[in-house]
Amino acid sequence: MTATLPAAPVRPAARTVRGHWIDDWRPEDREFWDRTGAPIARRNLIFSILSEHIGFSVWSLWSVLVLFLGPEYGIDPAGKFLLTAVPTLVGAGLRIPYSFAVARFGGRNWTVFSATLLLVPSVLAAFLIRPGVDYSTLLILAAVAGVGGGNFASSMTNINAFYPNRLKGWALGINAGGGNLGVAAVQLIGLFVLAVFGATHPGIVAGIYLPLIVVAAVCSAFYMDNLTQARSEKRAMRDATRDPHTWIMSLLYIGTFGSFIGFGFAFGQVLQVQFHTEFSTPVKAAYLTFLGPLLGSLIRPVGGLLADRLGGARVTFVNFIAMAVGASVVLLAAQQKSLPLYIVGFVALFVLSGVGNGSTYKMIPAIFRSKFPSDDLSARRLSNAVIGIAGAIGAFGGVLVNLAFRQSFLETKSADAAYIGFIAFYALCVLVTWVVYLRPGARTEGAV
Repeated sequence: MTATLPAAPVRPAARTVRGHWIDDWRPEDREFWDRTGAPIARRNLIFSILSEHIGFSVWSLWSVLVLFLGPEYGIDPAGKFLLTAVPTLVGAGLRIPYSFAVARFGGRNWTVFSATLLLVPSVLAAFLIRPGVDYSTLLILAAVAGVGGGNFASSMTNINAFYPNRLKGWALGINAGGGNLGVAAVQLIGLFVLAVFGATHPGIVAGIYLPLIVVAAVCSAFYMDNLTQARSEKRAMRDATRDPHTWIMSLLYIGTFGSFIGFGFAFGQVLQVQFHTEFSTPVKAAYLTFLGPLLGSLIRPVGGLLADRLGGARVTFVNFIAMAVGASVVLLAAQQKSLPLYIVGFVALFVLSGVGNGSTYKMIPAIFRSKFPSDDLSARRLSNAVIGIAGAIGAFGGVLVNLAFRQSFLETKSADAAYIGFIAFYALCVLVTWVVYLRPGARTEGAV
């Protein structure tokens, strides 16, 4: 007689402890993922994108609002570039605490809070911007809008924990791309308001977002979850700051996301200053400002997919070469005063920055998975920390872009010096990617 062995106990699937807390999450277990994990992760991804999308729109409000600030406000182009740089700077600084708020409070809980917080800058902008307001008040309003920039880091950290390694490039790309679309969306809303109500009603742009913010917060409360295991990620920031890959990836992310958000904030102003004859009114500039951010956002998941298949470092390396070429085209077009070539070059930069956003973020979990092949917790803990740090420093690149334009216009009355600086920085990123991740003998398994 053959003895019958007792059946192995079936592990519970994504048990909920209290409310929306999940204490059993095993995305690398294919059976668990196919049976239970994928639907839960997908649901959290959808509503994370919704909240992050509106966060990006609020963060980018001032890229649109400056188009409403006509002569009656008494602000020169340099002052407007500063108004768009301030929310970028605040948002960059908030990304580090926002990324670790997920571990402290839970991804769902923090999403609800951070979405609700977006009401503050939206209400202020809706009611306080009018002729006669002093410039310092406008700077404060712009700074408060920076809270929208932090949502990206917490959203990416949260989604990184939900998905298995083999799908992180796709998931993070979709999440970030959907959020980045908020830049294009707010510019389309700005175009609508300019076309229908004129340039004298900037508050309408912010006011449109008030009910949308409430919807995002309520949906996050009802349909998102917290992962208990995320709370075990202690001292991750300290450990991440000691790893050289943290600073290397932060440098590369300045070149990709910093370019995307910096150009997104500055594009409309640059068009009005550099081609003032063709864009003599804000509505004429608004017809084009959304195009670059829209395409750059839509292409970002493609960058993640390419990195999943070809390797993040390879895609990033080729992409930075293409960005240097794109910036050279913009420089040539500006010198030749060719508007069609200028738009082609600038839109190409947006698209390439989107591809690079996806590929660089794919590199981060790949690098730490290769460093900790048998310790998924350590790999995820450090990946989340680096996502927060790189996201903050990358967003600071957007500040540098706006300050580069401001200084170039102040000193030379053109943006040529800024374009030359961008080309030099992209060349540096090409060199760093090659030396650290692609050069024979220096290859980091997984990143390439």
